[in-house]
This record gives sequence, C-alpha cells and structure tokens, in this order.
Amino acid sequence: MKNLLKIIIATLILVSHFSCNDLTETVYSELTEDGYNYTSDEIYSVIGPVYQNLRGLHSHSGFSIMQESTTDILVMPANASGWDDGGIYKKMHLHTWNSEAPQVKNLWAKLYPGVLHANRIIEQLEGDVVPVPSDLSKESLIAEMKVARAFYYWLLIDNFGNVPFVTTTSQELPSSTPREDIFQSIVSDITTSLSQLSDENSTLMYGRFNRWSAKTLLANLYLNAEVYTGTAEWDKCISECNDIISSSKYKLEQNYADCFTAYNENSTETIFAIPYDEINGSGLYSNYTFHASSRYKYNLGTTPWGAGCAKAVSQFIDTYDPDDSRLDDTWEHGLQYAADGVTPLLCTYDRAGEQLNYSKDLPDGMYTTEDEGYRIKKFLPEMGAQYNMNNDVPFFRYAQVLMMKAECLLRKGQADEAATIVTEVRERAFKDAPAKATVSGTQLTANSKYNFGYVENYEIVENGDTSPVEFGGFYDELGYEFACEWARRRDMIRFGTYSTKSWLSHKPQGEKAEVFPIPQTVIDANPNLAQNPNYE
Repeated sequence: MKNLLKIIIATLILVSHFSCNDLTETVYSELTEDGYNYTSDEIYSVIGPVYQNLRGLHSHSGFSIMQESTTDILVMPANASGWDDGGIYKKMHLHTWNSEAPQVKNLWAKLYPGVLHANRIIEQLEGDVVPVPSDLSKESLIAEMKVARAFYYWLLIDNFGNVPFVTTTSQELPSSTPREDIFQSIVSDITTSLSQLSDENSTLMYGRFNRWSAKTLLANLYLNAEVYTGTAEWDKCISECNDIISSSKYKLEQNYADCFTAYNENSTETIFAIPYDEINGSGLYSNYTFHASSRYKYNLGTTPWGAGCAKAVSQFIDTYDPDDSRLDDTWEHGLQYAADGVTPLLCTYDRAGEQLNYSKDLPDGMYTTEDEGYRIKKFLPEMGAQYNMNNDVPFFRYAQVLMMKAECLLRKGQADEAATIVTEVRERAFKDAPAKATVSGTQLTANSKYNFGYVENYEIVENGDTSPVEFGGFYDELGYEFACEWARRRDMIRFGTYSTKSWLSHKPQGEKAEVFPIPQTVIDANPNLAQNPNYE
C-alpha cells in the first residue's frame, strides 16, 4: 500500500433493490443523507474528496501551468508537432488572456469543488450525519476540513482576487467578497483550528492537513499578506516558520532530486503532499514536457506528445551557477540517448534523423524547433513509467519554510541571518563545489542576475524596465530552489517583476495581470458577481 490517501478515493456504490415478489426497480438518481446511513468505518471516504480533488492541479491546461508559463521561468511555444491550439498557451506567456481562456475556466472549476466538498463535509460532521470512530474526535476532523477549505480559498484569492466566499451548502447565488476580508477569515479559521489538529507526521496524516502543514499554509498567507491586504506580516510569518522548525518533524533531504522522484512518500522534507499513483491516484504526467523520442530514454509505456512543449526561458537558465546541481535535477538538456546510454535519440520534425540535442537558447516565445529549449524533468518518470506517474507532489516542503523565514528576515533588515539560512538550503546543491554554497547578505540584497528584456531571433532587442530587483539575489535563489513547483507567479508578484519586466516575447501588461479574470461562464451564470478590474 503506497499510502493511505491513495486508496481513499471516495466511491459510493448504489445497489438497486428488488424484493422477492415485486420486480419494480427502485432507482436512486441521487444519493442523499436521508437515503444513506453512514458508519464510522467510512470516515476517511467521507473526507477523501476534499483531498482527491487536488489531483489534476498538475496540468498543461490548468493550475500548474498558469503558475509557471505566465512567468520568467517557463514558456509553452508552438512547434512543428503542434501546440498552437488557437494561441491559448502563447496568451499565458504574453499576459493577454481573457475571461474565456480555457486555463482560467479550468482553474476556477478545479478550486471551487474543493471548497464545496469541505463545506458539505463540515456540515455533515457538525450535524452528526457521519459517525466518528472512537479514536478520533469530531472537532479534529472539522478543524482539518476548515484548514483544507482555507487552502482552496488561499489559491482562489491568490489567483482571482475578490471571489465568492461561501462557507455553507446554501444554494443562494453569492456576491464577490473582497480579497482582504477572505484573507482575514481564512487566517482566523486556521489559527482557531490549530489546537485541534494532529501534530503527527505519520502515514495516517500523509497528504492531509496536520498542525505543521496548517502552519505552513498560514506562513504562506503571511508571506504574501502585503499583496493580499496592503499590510506586511513578516513577523507573523517568521513565528509560524519557527514553530515548524522547532518541531524537528522535518528536515532537508540530502539530495535535492529525492524530493520529487517516484515513490517519494517517505521524504523527510515533505510537509504537505498531493499523492499520485499510476493506478489509484492518476493525474500527474509528463507527456507535455518531453519529446516523443524520450519514450526510449525512460522505456515509457506511452509516447510523449510530439516535440513536447513546456520549455525553460533561456534568460533564466543563464542565471544558474554551472556547479549548481539543481540545474541538472530540474532541466533536461544536451544530447539525448536511449535507456542504454549509447543509442542516440533522434529528431523527427525540424531536423529529422539528426540526434536530439536540447539547446539552451530560444529565438522567441512563439515558435521553436523541436530541440530548442531545456525541458522540465523535475518530477522524473521512473524507468518504465506509464501515462500516469508514481511521483507525489510536495506542495509544501521544509526548504520552503526555511526560505520563507529567510525572506522575512531579509525584508526586516537582517540580511546576514537570512544568508545563513539560504546557505543551509544551498549546501546540498553544491556538493562538488562546497565553497560556492555560502552566500552573504550582500549577495542576497544585490540586483538579480536575470537579464530581463524582449527577445527576437535569440537576442535581447529591448530591455524595457531596467530598474534593480529589490533583494534580487534572493529572488534568484527562489527560482533555483522552486522552479516548476507552482510558486513563481506568486513570487514574481511579491517582488514586483510580474507586471513590470520583459522576458522572451513577453512585455509587461501592468497590474491587471496580477489576478486572472473570473471566467465569463461564471459571470453569466451569476449576476451578483463583478468582473475583476480592466477585464470588462
């Protein structure tokens, strides 16, 4: 059994009932509380949907790609195998999406079911509809579901700003609630729930919210509080991080890549994971990142989609120290060979018959040849992997706690103390050049190494905003440590680069782009909602 959550996919089976002499079929088109009697043995199936709903966030057309392909790290250009799709991926890079963009609709449609699941489960628990086993308490489960709901609302206010705030199963059409008000409400839900949450870091709590993952969520809210409310909360973020650190429940993996491999559920670094399994927990796949020929490098059970699409922005790759092992652990690059390490993998489109060789530089963000651009390999498929992978996604990990504390210290003027923490995180990435692991407060407060600017034909032709990035050295460190972990968009907004800087084919579109529009289908269905500014 890989872990508990991977087999707790809530499935309720309806059985049609026939009496011996009456052949009239009783059809249950809906399962209602009046028509089903829960037992205490079903408690994990009851709470399971709020977690199961998280699967699918890693998608080429939803949450994860919106957090990365809209940033200065990743781009999804068209190529000879396709990937234009009416320009939907280019619009993410250019920040020219609108309220009908499929990624916007998919994101909304993935996050709100999590809220609705949590609301329903909380009401079932509060109303004693679901019996609770004697070794658990109703209060602890309600607290867990409130934190799970807060997690979904965090992602909603982070991506959409003002959204409907619903905490019941009422069918009334809600109006929009200001982002700041939702922030305050979910912070309150988390803080009042902490004492009821389990402090165990165990198999039973894996992929669920315990006290420490709730505190990590709270720290993330405080870290970004100035964006959400206009008021910085650096001290509160530090306090939550200190509690997690002092618990000694988690520690950095010795090898960076071990956080992301297949069967990584025993990672000492993972605080909150989204568990995946090729059979019992599908939704994580790498087909949109690899070339079709990569099938033979990993003996995959399926063929990746053509020439692949998601690629690293070369301006970001240029900032890496060549001795930083996170470069190789995150990105596939260079000459490609089959699993035997000898047989060359071949191009099939632009340079058909020649050896596949992932180069760094991109001509722009609109169209590339099949082997231009480094590819994501962070969640590396195991040899013989099928379409769905066995890699769990560590949504919160211990390195993030350390880096959140370091950033807050930096912003409070304690640069040298912040540098000590960043050095701790860097050490495993510089095993072959240990002297390079050490950074100073001066380096963290310096400008970013990123050479921002608009690219045409492989060259920067227009620099745009050249003002220094405040705490730019630390900004770069966040990129190296958390590339392709769904955090870059949030980091860029916090550091002021998302709406001001140019990279590849992207030119800034202003603060409008810092939240996505509410999907037009949602606006049309609910006249009580107001569209986000400048998306009318």
